[in-house]
Amino acid sequence: MGAYEGIEHVVVLMLENRSFDSMFGKLYPKSAAFEGLSGKETNPWHRPDGTVVDMPVWNDEGMDPVSASIPDPDPGELFKEDMDVQLFGLGGTPGTEPPSMSGFIDNYMRQPPSDPHSDPMAVMHHFTPKQVPIISALAKAFGISDQWHASAPCQTWPNRFFAHTATAGGYVNNMPTHFPYVMPTIFKRLQEHGRSWRLYFHDLPQAATLADIWLEAPFHFRCFTDEFEEDCRSGRLANYSFIEPRYFTDSIKGLVPNDQHPPHDVIYGEQLIAQVYNAVRRAPTWKKTLLVITYDEHGGCYDHMPPPLAVPPEARTGSDGFAFDRYGVRVPAVIISPYMPPGSIVRSAPAGLPHQGPPYPFDHASIVSTLRKLFDLGAPLTARDAAAPDLLGTLSLNEPTNDGPERIDAQPVRPTPEKVAKRAAAPANNMQHSLCAMAAHLPPQAAVAGAHISALSSGALIPQPVTLTSTESALNPAIDRFQSLLATGSAVDGAANAPQASPGETTGKPVP
Repeated sequence: MGAYEGIEHVVVLMLENRSFDSMFGKLYPKSAAFEGLSGKETNPWHRPDGTVVDMPVWNDEGMDPVSASIPDPDPGELFKEDMDVQLFGLGGTPGTEPPSMSGFIDNYMRQPPSDPHSDPMAVMHHFTPKQVPIISALAKAFGISDQWHASAPCQTWPNRFFAHTATAGGYVNNMPTHFPYVMPTIFKRLQEHGRSWRLYFHDLPQAATLADIWLEAPFHFRCFTDEFEEDCRSGRLANYSFIEPRYFTDSIKGLVPNDQHPPHDVIYGEQLIAQVYNAVRRAPTWKKTLLVITYDEHGGCYDHMPPPLAVPPEARTGSDGFAFDRYGVRVPAVIISPYMPPGSIVRSAPAGLPHQGPPYPFDHASIVSTLRKLFDLGAPLTARDAAAPDLLGTLSLNEPTNDGPERIDAQPVRPTPEKVAKRAAAPANNMQHSLCAMAAHLPPQAAVAGAHISALSSGALIPQPVTLTSTESALNPAIDRFQSLLATGSAVDGAANAPQASPGETTGKPVP
C-alpha cells in the first residue's frame, strides 16, 4: 500500500534552539552515510589579549542539572548580530562562498551584557545517546535526517512561521513584533479541504501569532496536558496535530520549561518527547500516523555543516535586506512511522559540503510540502514549499510493519522547589519576551478577529508594551488574554462570522 495511501494523521512536535551536532553529532560514527561529528571539529576564540585559540567540540559524560543545561548562559540568536557571525566568522560577510561555521565561540563570548564567567567551550558542547536516550532511541528505531535545516538563519518566530506558512513574511527576528501576521497558513488550507487540525499548547503557543487562524482558535487549540493523550487514546487524532512545548516556568504547579531552549534542562524535553511518542504509539491510529520531532533553529549551538542556498519564498526582499535565499543551521529531525525502516538516515539530496540547488535538503517548509501532497491540498503556499522535499518518500516500507518500541520511558525526574524558584526568577529570554508581547496583540475574542486585524493594520490599535523582568512576571496576564481568545466558543456561536466546528471537532478547553 505505501505511506501515500496509508498515512492519515501527521503529528509534529517542534522544540527549541538546538543544533543537529549538539543533540545528534555522536548518534552514529561519522561516515559518508551519517554527517555527524568526528570529534576533531574546532572553532577559534579571538581572546581579548589578541591571542587566538582553537577550541574543539566536547562532551562531559555527565547528566546532572548543570550538564543537562549547557550552554549556560543562553547563546545569541539574532539574525545579523549573531547568526551571521556564527556562520561566517568575525569580520565575515555573507557572499558567494559557503559559510565557514567559524564564529560560534567568538559570538558567544561577545554577548551583551558581557559575562566574564561564560565558558567559551559551552557552545561547542554536544550530548551523547546515553545522555539523551529518548530521542536517540527513537532516531535509531525509526529514522533521522542529517539534512534538515532551519528554514532561514533567523530567530525562532521566522522559522516557526515557515513551518506553518512556508514563509517568514519577510521578518528575521522575533522582535520588534509586526502584528498582524497575515500570511496564509497550512491550517486554513487544511480546513478549506475538509481536513481536521489541532494545535496543542502548554502555556502560550507561538502559532497564536498568526491572524489567519484567530477566528478558528477556540475550535482547534487544545491544552496538551489535558487533551493530547485522550485524543490519541480515543482515536480522535486530527489529520494534522502541531505540538508546542512549555516555554515558561509555572511556580504554582512546580513546572519548568520543557522546550530544551538553552539553558533549560534537556531532561524535561526528553520527558515530553516520550509522552508524545507513547500517546501516538498506543493510539488506535498508530498504523496510519507520521510523527516528526524537530527544532525550530539552532539557538547558537555549534554545527559543522554549512547551510546551502535556498529558494526564496517570495520575489521580494525582507527586513534587513535579506532575501531568505539561504537556509539556517541544521537542526535535529526524527521521522517516526511504522512505514519507516529502523535505523534509517534519510536525505533528499546527495551528500556534499555544501549541497547547492535542487534537490534541496529538508527544512520546515517540508512539513507544509508533506501535508499538501498527502492530503491533496492544492497549490504551494509559496515558492519555498514548492521546492521543499516532502517526507513521504522517506517512508519506504510498503506496509506499516515497523512498530518500534511499544513504549519508551524517560527519567521520572521532577524539578525541586529550589530549581523552580531559580528558573522563575531568571531573566526572561527573547522568546518569552516576544510571547508576552504576542498576548497583548491578540483579539479579546475570536468573533472580533476581523475588526482586530484591521485595527492593527491601520495603526488604530497599538497595544501597550509588555514589561517582563523575569520568566513569570507577566505570564498570568498574558495567559488571561490568550484564555479569553479560547474561551469565546459559546459567545460567538450565534455570530454571523462565527467559526463552525469541523466534523468530529469540539471547542478547546480554557487554559488550565
